[in-house]
Amino acid sequence: MGAHPLSNHNNDAPAPLLLGLQPSALIDHVAPVDGTWLDQIPGERGGSIPVAIEDLENILKKVKTHILLSPDDPSPIKTMAGGSVANTIRGLSTGFGISSGIIGAYGDDEQGQLFVNNMSLNGVNISRLRKKKGHTAQCVCLVDELGNRTMRPCLSNAVKVQAEELKIEDFKGSKWLVMRYAKLNLEVIQAAIHLAKQEGLLVSLDLASFEMVRNFKLPLLKLLESGTIDLCFANEDEATELLRGEQNSDPAAAVEFLAKYCQWAVVTLGANGCIAKHGKEIVRVPAIGEAKAIDATGAGDLFASGFLYGVIKGLSLEECCKVGACSGGAVIRSLGGEVTLENRQWMNKQMQIKGLPTSDISK
Repeated sequence: MGAHPLSNHNNDAPAPLLLGLQPSALIDHVAPVDGTWLDQIPGERGGSIPVAIEDLENILKKVKTHILLSPDDPSPIKTMAGGSVANTIRGLSTGFGISSGIIGAYGDDEQGQLFVNNMSLNGVNISRLRKKKGHTAQCVCLVDELGNRTMRPCLSNAVKVQAEELKIEDFKGSKWLVMRYAKLNLEVIQAAIHLAKQEGLLVSLDLASFEMVRNFKLPLLKLLESGTIDLCFANEDEATELLRGEQNSDPAAAVEFLAKYCQWAVVTLGANGCIAKHGKEIVRVPAIGEAKAIDATGAGDLFASGFLYGVIKGLSLEECCKVGACSGGAVIRSLGGEVTLENRQWMNKQMQIKGLPTSDISK
C-alpha cells in the first residue's frame, strides 16, 4: 500500500508530478432520490450547504425511504472517497496515468481508512496524508431524477491539515499543485501556494461553488490578483457570481476576467461544453456524450483531470478542452465522482474518435 502515512517521505520514491491539496479527507455518500423530497431538507436545492453531524446522519436515515431504486442496484447508497480535489487527482491517476499525490489529513475512523484505501488503490501517492485523532469529513450527495445534485457536507469537527504543518519537502520535485477555493481553508491554501511557488510549481484553482464565490468574493479576488494562480476553473454559476454587478457577467466575460490574472482560464458550461482562454487564444468546445446525465457529481472535477492532462502533455488549448469534455462526460454516466472501468473505456474510445492522445494505461 506504499509508505505508511505516518512515516517520513520515502526518499527514493520520485515526487508525484501533480499534487492535490485537500486539507480534509472526505467520504461521499451518493444517493439517487426523489426530487420532491429535496424541498423538505433545509437549504437551497442544488447548492452545497454545511450541516452538523446529527443532520448528516438524519439525512442518511431518511434517504432510505426516498431513494430511487434502480432494479439492478443492490446497494443504492454509494460510499466512496470524495472531495473535488480527490476526484480530480484520482481521475488523473487512473484515467490518464499521471503520477499524483494528495496533501491532507484523515481521521482515525472507518471513513478515514476508507479514504486512504480508495486513494492508494487508485494509484494516488498518500505519503503526504497525515493521520489525526478525530473524525473524517463526510458529505451526502443527493441526486435527483435529472442528475442534478444537492450536497450537504459535514466538515465542522473534521480533522484537517493546518498551514503550519506543510513543509517544503511536500512540494519538492512536483510540477503542479491543484486546489479548490474555500474560505475555511484560506490559510492553508496561501501557505501551500507560498511553498509551491518557491519550488516552481504551477497552481490550479477551482472556484468550488457559487455560494463560496458569493460569500467570500474579496479574498478570492485578492488571491487571483496576487498572480500566483496559473490556471483557474469555474462553472457557469461561479463565473456569473464572480462578475455579479458588472454590466456583462456572461461566461465569455468571466473567461476574459480570469485570463487577466491566470495563464489558463476555463469556464465549464455543463451540457453546453466550455470556453477557455490561454494567452490570446480563446476556444469554445461542445460537451461530449449523451445529453442525459445520470449524476452530475464530479463532472467539473473530472473535466479538470482531462484538461490538466492536456496541459501536462503540451496539447493545444482546444485539445485540452476536448480531453476535459471526454473525461467529464465519462463520470456523469454513473453515480459518484469516480469513473468506472466501463466509462473509462468509453472515454478512451471518445478520445480516439477525436484523434486525442490517450494514456498508455489500458486497465
